[in-house]
Amino acid sequence: MMRQTWFDDFRGGALATLPLTIAVAPIGMIFGVGAAAKGLSVAEAGLMSALVFAGGSQFVALDLWRQPAPWLALGLAALLVNIRHVLLSMSLGGKLQAFPVWLRYLAMLMLADEVWAMAEKRAMAATLTPAWYAGIAVPFYLTWLLSTFVGVLAGSAIGDPRALGLDFAFTAVFIALVTGFWKGRETGLILAASGLAAILVHRLVPGAWYIAAGAAAGIAAAAVQEFLWPEELPA
Repeated sequence: MMRQTWFDDFRGGALATLPLTIAVAPIGMIFGVGAAAKGLSVAEAGLMSALVFAGGSQFVALDLWRQPAPWLALGLAALLVNIRHVLLSMSLGGKLQAFPVWLRYLAMLMLADEVWAMAEKRAMAATLTPAWYAGIAVPFYLTWLLSTFVGVLAGSAIGDPRALGLDFAFTAVFIALVTGFWKGRETGLILAASGLAAILVHRLVPGAWYIAAGAAAGIAAAAVQEFLWPEELPA
């Protein structure tokens, strides 16, 4: 049996996440078009995608963008939108035993919802290696960055990507991620609690608080189920 090489692992990760990598391209283009419309330069939009690398908070930032920029409001909104990364990193952190300590921190900088989902699914079936993780994270990151540049530079030629329905790619990606972790009634109850809380807070409270509310409700629903029914509920 041939030994798996670093490149084999990297290629395996890249191929496994290829559909998600393709799906993120139109989302990055939409962000680029929106950034150009707000007056951001190519460098500014590119730096935001390179350093923030979080589509949700970047779109929220565009919604709040003014001249001069409201830095406190932008920072608070980004914190609320990205606070889920605390939970994502807690979940994934225990599955990085094959990573050197310094590389675990670097891996968290490349964390995104799609990267987390693919890494979790890999860890369920086999050891998550640095090369396999790099295979899902690096192409995804580069695609996000490149598509941002395309959106900024070709915004006028592209027009409004929403007119082509490309903005639904964001929703479609998250639907695919959720269904990939479906475990029956248990998952359904958690999603219902999270969704209802997010909708309610979105209607009653301005800002991005609905994201934190949805996450908190989902965690609470999972904790209640674990307390009441320690064994997994039947589907």
